[in-house]
Amino acid sequence: MLAAPKIIAFLFAAALPLAAQALPAPAPAVAPDAEIRKILAERVDTAQQSVGIVVGVIDPQGRRIVAYGSLAKDDKRRLDGDTVFEIGSVTKVFTSLLLADMVERKEVALDDPVAKYLPPDVKVPEFNGHKITLQSLAMQTSGLPRLPSNLKPKDPANPYADYTVEQLYQFLSTYALMRDIGVKYEYSNLGPGLLGNALARRAGMDYEALVRSRIAEPLGLANTRITLSPEMKERLAVGYSAALSPTSGWDLPALAGAGALRSTANDLLTFLAANLGYTKTPLEPAMAAMLSIHRLTGAPGMEAALGWLMSTSGGKTIVWHNGGTGGYRSFIGFNRAARTGVVVLSNAGTVAGIDDIGLHLLDPQTALLKIEPHTEVAIDPKLLDLYVGRYELATGAIFTVTREGDRLFAQLTGQQKYQVHPESDRKFFYRVVDAQMTFETTGQQPATALILHQHGRDQRATRTDREPPPPKQHKEISVDPKLFERYVGRYVLNATFQMTVSVEGGHLFAQVTGQTRFELFAESERDYFIKDFDAQITFEAQGQAPATGLILHQNGKDRHAQRVIEVPAGT
Repeated sequence: MLAAPKIIAFLFAAALPLAAQALPAPAPAVAPDAEIRKILAERVDTAQQSVGIVVGVIDPQGRRIVAYGSLAKDDKRRLDGDTVFEIGSVTKVFTSLLLADMVERKEVALDDPVAKYLPPDVKVPEFNGHKITLQSLAMQTSGLPRLPSNLKPKDPANPYADYTVEQLYQFLSTYALMRDIGVKYEYSNLGPGLLGNALARRAGMDYEALVRSRIAEPLGLANTRITLSPEMKERLAVGYSAALSPTSGWDLPALAGAGALRSTANDLLTFLAANLGYTKTPLEPAMAAMLSIHRLTGAPGMEAALGWLMSTSGGKTIVWHNGGTGGYRSFIGFNRAARTGVVVLSNAGTVAGIDDIGLHLLDPQTALLKIEPHTEVAIDPKLLDLYVGRYELATGAIFTVTREGDRLFAQLTGQQKYQVHPESDRKFFYRVVDAQMTFETTGQQPATALILHQHGRDQRATRTDREPPPPKQHKEISVDPKLFERYVGRYVLNATFQMTVSVEGGHLFAQVTGQTRFELFAESERDYFIKDFDAQITFEAQGQAPATGLILHQNGKDRHAQRVIEVPAGT
């Protein structure tokens, strides 16, 4: 999934006779249309996690499209298999297929240094004499970070649009790798973006032209493009943010190979048909080669191939990739043994996403996400004035509630301001995170308190005149990135609150289930802080041993989370 500037905070066999009776059609290998439509209706109408979703299915019985929702909130045209979506990081699969095909054509080799196909004045970083290869870029083992540090978007809603190839080359020429190449899987947008750039230079054409000539035209993918025709623009689903507000599309001129493509469910089903052998194509050897090389990612049951991820559970292997931009989510996957494939496309960049739908359809043992439904209702705008004010939690943190027109916003000390949506006259909910608040008021009197409902807890905040305290200042220091490996793992606070700590490109990250990932910055070897909002983490570790737990410091409270020791299956 493509990365964007982060905004979400931690808120709390017999022969038949010739004239035999007609037999019923064989049951589809993937769930029937009615079941799929029910899933989509729940996700769109009840959970309000999208405006529209299209599912494409291919199995031994054929191919089919199931769609639910609309092109836009104000455009009720029904979605179908030819509706255009941004597919984000699913583009990486196309980039790796280009690599595999160019290897088959003997135009490049997997172990070629990427520097071989870049301008001679670009100094590509090395580590211990090892060079970044084309294969390491495709398999996410190059050692390059998720994003270049000189990516500083002028427009956060379209964060890659003004990043140039010159800036990309400048970053490469000044970056120092922090670990050896080909050793560890670390998901990156920079790596595949650079791979697409290098392959296009080798072919003597731009990335989009290369995709069209080598993949789209041979497979008949008429609607897989970066630059849309006027007719395709008419079929483009409007993208919506996590809060279901219309948002900008994304443009990636310098890193196109990481996530610039737009496509349709019908095109992606045709792409899956070729991967599953339902159609013959000159790309068949390259597609097979993509899955012949794979390595562990560090996640249980998951391996990385050239461009694809491979998840194995219960004897089933699902090959897949997902994607996400500011206003879209995408999923493509298949089960080679069952000869089934699924495409899921959504026009909303919501937290829940659609990966669980795709994986569930390919393997029903994979559970769907349980999303608490909240339905926005219309209330008298005059009521909003009763709730405006400041409310202090027992911990000393203050909610500042403000009104902008007919919309209500809440901001907790040290965090961003987010809109809250009414589900009754007194109860409101966030769309960007699973949290709600209820205002305590009598008649037409101003609210005296609010109750925050989150993580199975109710926290009361009383109205106050006190100003929110200024956020504590934290000073970032440099520490040896090797320390981070001691902290990687899953930490459990309670049944509804888990935090996953990971390392990518020499940087430490924390992510609470269902929320956006944030980078952690060191202020000591064990103490870290988050720049986006006022929260800190202290890891509990002795000597060089892995951490046994962590303490989350936020809103004046210290909450302990125990590290979970993962036990391999069968032991």
